[in-house]
Amino acid sequence: MWLVRTILLLFLTAVTLLGQAAFKLYLKDGGYQLVREYHVLDDRIRYYSTERSAWEEIPVSLVDLNKTEAVRKQALTEVKTEQKLEDDEEKLARAQARQIAAIPQDAGAYYIDNSQTKTLTQADYKVITDKKRQVLKYLSPVPLIPGRASVVVKGTRSKFVVTEDRPQFFFRLAKAESFGIVKLTPKKDVRIVENISIIPAVRQNVEQQDEIPTFQQDVGEQLYKVWPEKALEPGEYALIEYTQGEVELMVWDFSYYPDSSWKN
Repeated sequence: MWLVRTILLLFLTAVTLLGQAAFKLYLKDGGYQLVREYHVLDDRIRYYSTERSAWEEIPVSLVDLNKTEAVRKQALTEVKTEQKLEDDEEKLARAQARQIAAIPQDAGAYYIDNSQTKTLTQADYKVITDKKRQVLKYLSPVPLIPGRASVVVKGTRSKFVVTEDRPQFFFRLAKAESFGIVKLTPKKDVRIVENISIIPAVRQNVEQQDEIPTFQQDVGEQLYKVWPEKALEPGEYALIEYTQGEVELMVWDFSYYPDSSWKN
């Protein structure tokens, strides 16, 4: 029985030694020994040399214990910090993987609220001229009539309300297009998405949007994550998907108010 215990003890000791990282046992003459562990025994220090894979001893008076422990503690702190960063990155990656898996495969705009995926409803919009507020079309292209036009959505407030000042949205694109977040301008019973200056001579429409600076991340399969660089101010906003140089939009309006009483 004692033989089994001895073998088991030797095995556990070997596993412990292999599991420990080597560090420097600094000597007062400027040198060092690479060790896995050491013990102070009265006037001697017993250490396990990683270079010779054996236990050895050295007088305490020759060892700089203060430097050894200071450097070792700093190294352990750095290892723990690095391990925490790796753990945090892994947790973040797992959380994002769960988010991506929760997004439907259908093209559109999505918002995750407390692990619940919500689909934003695409807003109907109109393109109207300044002259007599005449409705030109629900969809583009805008007739090339000199002057100005505006793209508007009906109502002064969106039914989709978020309470985060830096909400994170996901776009599942049907094709390669530009996208982003714009601030809407309330005017009477509508909200202006963008204004258009129409220049028929060169057959060009110049679009003006109050675009919000955003971070955008490609997370694969035509899926993109977008969120504001800075905290939003309370008000009306929209996610838009568009083709540069064409007045052809897809609009998903939303409101940001920190007060949860605004929430649907």
